[in-house]
Amino acid sequence: MSARLPVFPLGTVLFPGLVLPLHIFEERYRALVRHLVALPEGAPREFGVVAIRAGWEVAPAGPPGRFGLTAGEVTLHEVGCTAELRQVTELADGGFDIVTVGRRRFRLAEVDHAAEPYLTAEVQWLPEPGGPDEVADLLAARVISVFRQYLGLIRPDQQEISEQLPEDPTVLSHLVAATAALTVDDRQRLLAIDDTAARLRAELRLLNRETALLRQVRAVPVPLSELAGLPAPN
Repeated sequence: MSARLPVFPLGTVLFPGLVLPLHIFEERYRALVRHLVALPEGAPREFGVVAIRAGWEVAPAGPPGRFGLTAGEVTLHEVGCTAELRQVTELADGGFDIVTVGRRRFRLAEVDHAAEPYLTAEVQWLPEPGGPDEVADLLAARVISVFRQYLGLIRPDQQEISEQLPEDPTVLSHLVAATAALTVDDRQRLLAIDDTAARLRAELRLLNRETALLRQVRAVPVPLSELAGLPAPN
């Protein structure tokens, strides 16, 4: 099943169920917010968030940049997530502060640069798991355990680690992908995985990697500030 969506390129990856606040100051995206607000009551007020592979979130003026792109041009990852508009605050300068929530994943089929001031795209909806999955349930328990260890290494306040993590494997997989200190490429690969169990397996590998690195850094017997300095000449 396909649909046409407004598209908002960003330097981040949005996951279903995660909150994404945005400050809207470019005129083309102000137009997008006005379009969404003007939709009839009950119509879905959502747009597609797609991570940028190369280019800029803000359209600069001037000649092609170092990626060989024209001003304002971006290349995008193929898989994104819709952002549902939940709250809009209009500012005195005509911009907006908005709050959105990730809703459903999609794959870009065709991007249109000319139909509207902002990008639009034909998208294909990606499948979401339904029903119980024993393998995903078992993996979720392992991910929760490793994720808590990971949080214990990155958060000095141990009380924060007692927060409740979701038991639903799909919700958990999206939360871990969005909150762990991963690269955009790592997050993008996780977003593109259709199967919850496969996503949780990938997250276990990433969390084990990050946890091992954090423990290794903590074991270094010199202040971290010294590691940031320039190497001494040979």
